[in-house]
Amino acid sequence: MVSTPRVVIAAPASGHGKTTVTTGILAALAHRGLAVSPHKVGPDYIDPGYHALAAGRLGRNLDAFLCGEERIVPLFLHGAAGADIAVVEGVMGLYDGASGHGELASTAQVAKLLRAPVVLVVDPSSQGRSVAALVHGFATFDPGVRIGGVILNRVASERHEQVVREALDEIGVPVLGALPRSDAIAAPSRHLGLVPVAERSAASVATVRALGELVDACVDLDAVLDIARTAGSLHAPAWDARVEVGERVEGRPRVALASGAAFTFSYAETAELLTAAGAEVVRVDPLRDEALPEGVQALVVGGGFPEMYAAELSANVPLRTSVRELAATGAPIAAECAGLLYLARSLDGQQMCGVLDVDARMTGQLSLGYRDAVAVTDSVLASEGQRVRGHEFHRTACDPTPVGTAGAPAWRWAGGSGEGFVRGGVHASYLHLHWAGAPHVARRFVAAAAGIAS
Repeated sequence: MVSTPRVVIAAPASGHGKTTVTTGILAALAHRGLAVSPHKVGPDYIDPGYHALAAGRLGRNLDAFLCGEERIVPLFLHGAAGADIAVVEGVMGLYDGASGHGELASTAQVAKLLRAPVVLVVDPSSQGRSVAALVHGFATFDPGVRIGGVILNRVASERHEQVVREALDEIGVPVLGALPRSDAIAAPSRHLGLVPVAERSAASVATVRALGELVDACVDLDAVLDIARTAGSLHAPAWDARVEVGERVEGRPRVALASGAAFTFSYAETAELLTAAGAEVVRVDPLRDEALPEGVQALVVGGGFPEMYAAELSANVPLRTSVRELAATGAPIAAECAGLLYLARSLDGQQMCGVLDVDARMTGQLSLGYRDAVAVTDSVLASEGQRVRGHEFHRTACDPTPVGTAGAPAWRWAGGSGEGFVRGGVHASYLHLHWAGAPHVARRFVAAAAGIAS
């Protein structure tokens, strides 16, 4: 039985300021000397970076679609071990989840699974008393969701705040704080959301510090802590990567994991699962390192923003050559989204690794959403016919030239004719997987690195 104090920060919709408030709360609580465990509902990679910077502790995702609802509590307990309090940022609106799947993967579902109270962040711009009707609707829509209070974000004036507070008092929902409008502390955005922490360094630190100071001055943190302590007890074992992958692979193969500013999209559990499966995990930064670490037998290149660093990645000819040579040996290489672009022949005209006969380019179209996928080709990640759940999120496209020379398709999902490429030991795709939801992937990959049939 575990009763770690915890609270879920949600909102009526995207854009109300969940990340601003959550990051500020994490920073303010950490500044008080509390061990704070940050979590994020959904497949987001960027928000957990800000959370980690604020809390001084890894930010972890809780995604019921990608990992299965049965793993939400174990994954939470794994991440929150030893923490004084856990803060969970929601995704989209409180009741929004995987399209066509009811409440699946919604913030509300995760809050119920965690038996955690919800603090609703509301931007009252262009509203007064009507905010109470909005909050009342969210508080009564699902009796299983318990809203403990509201934090107002971007209030226009003291008078505006007073009007909204009085309206919420009428429905018995406490206001825990009110943040004024402040563009000075907004984190910059680009085509796929906020700019990752790793790309901003000193600026990110300053932003997070400012958010912590703002929340400390404008939010009743003692009230937030009191609400967090009302969370129910959880009865489940913590997630354990060793249990998930089963017997370790012999040989301890070295697996390089791409990192650095261009490749920031990686779930913490990926490295943990690789290690549990028997690998020695080492890091490589394609922007800085001119060679793969010595003795590397496999490579994992996750997501990120290589399009923002195409010239720098292209200029690192030694590492591109090293990656191409590794692929030529048949070594296992798993690349998703940004990793696929890096393995391509070119990206927006800049030379990449040339592992795949593919040219990648930025487009104006966003491909976004959860995917139920099936493997259509045996690979280092999955056997033919294996089903997985993933997430697609990109504004780029790949043009195989000529068609068919880049490799066999990796996955197929509803409405698709085949996606990604399998060629030799290479598995490259736009599909983001959360390996905690498919731990067999880690063991299969490590076995391939060790030269052992899985």
